[in-house]
Amino acid sequence: MASLMQSHFPDLKLLGRGKVRDNYDLGDALLIVSTDRISAFDHILPNGIPDKGKVLNQISIFWFAKTAGLVRNHLMEHRVERFPEALRRHADVLRGRSALVTRLEMLPVECVVRGYLAGSGFKEYVKTGSVCGLRLPPGLKESARLPEPLFTPSTKAVSGHDENIAFARVVDLVGQDTAGKIRDLSLAVYRKGCEHAESRGIIIADTKFEFGRDRDGLVLADEVMTPDSSRFWPQETYREGGVQPSLDKQYVRDHLESIGWDKNPPAPRLPDEIVEGTRRRYLDIFTRLTGKTLE
Repeated sequence: MASLMQSHFPDLKLLGRGKVRDNYDLGDALLIVSTDRISAFDHILPNGIPDKGKVLNQISIFWFAKTAGLVRNHLMEHRVERFPEALRRHADVLRGRSALVTRLEMLPVECVVRGYLAGSGFKEYVKTGSVCGLRLPPGLKESARLPEPLFTPSTKAVSGHDENIAFARVVDLVGQDTAGKIRDLSLAVYRKGCEHAESRGIIIADTKFEFGRDRDGLVLADEVMTPDSSRFWPQETYREGGVQPSLDKQYVRDHLESIGWDKNPPAPRLPDEIVEGTRRRYLDIFTRLTGKTLE
């Protein structure tokens, strides 16, 4: 099964390519195409995961609808048959993996929310007893549920690693009022997501959001609670005190760690069994969360 590694529409104006998404300029709107590229440790891997872009696109659309009562989002249209005529000629490529979105002034902050102690948060806790400067009770184990979800923002690095920052730095970047709003909105959207996910037997251990501004205020943008931006753990296998089985990109990271890659280019090609295992996990989390089959 082939992966869509890059979209090519000569009649459209390409604005840029991110690690996963290709963005096209439509004036006041953008066309976002979610490809099957996959990145790890800040590098795009040479082969992709079939259907991954469709999972990311459709799971974000699901969450945009689910959280619309909490915060406005940038989604204008995702049904290809309702796209402008100039886009419908590319329907075979765009269907299921694209969205028309409002053009925004994006904020320079990654809004990370952690409900469980995992990943870099656990490593920081072991060293300092804190996560992003927020003190936690002593004696917490890896993967422990935190007393309350934490807002642990980071920078949005153009290249290289994002860096965790204190809330005071967010205030410096976007102002006191906006900083408070994106913190409160991030926590509210995360709690809403967790409520639904737990009803489906899934733990959202942590996730990250992005916000932009339009003339009317803050808007939730980019992707929402996808397996690229979140840690998803099956409730049936959850046990605090160690690493959890995951239904997200951690499966790829674990493979790359196991082969001793030094995280410098060139990135290694994923074996077929890792590609298929990743695809299976992405499709599984999509079905479990949405109750739907992939378009």
